[in-house]
Amino acid sequence: MNLELLEKAKARIPSVPVLVNILSKRVRQLNGGMHPYVALREVAEGKIISEVDFDAIARQEEKQAKRLL
Repeated sequence: MNLELLEKAKARIPSVPVLVNILSKRVRQLNGGMHPYVALREVAEGKIISEVDFDAIARQEEKQAKRLL
């Protein structure tokens, strides 16, 4: 895996679970015959985006972490 692309993609989509879901969806599209690109590079370059409230996700993750303590 290209760590530079990973860091660029995480800068655009800081939530790792959301990033994994986006990449998984793109891989499924590629497997279905859609125009090939490299999914992580597409995210890093802003070709694939997601409209997500990252603050809400962070709050939810904090709540889950507190429950585990």
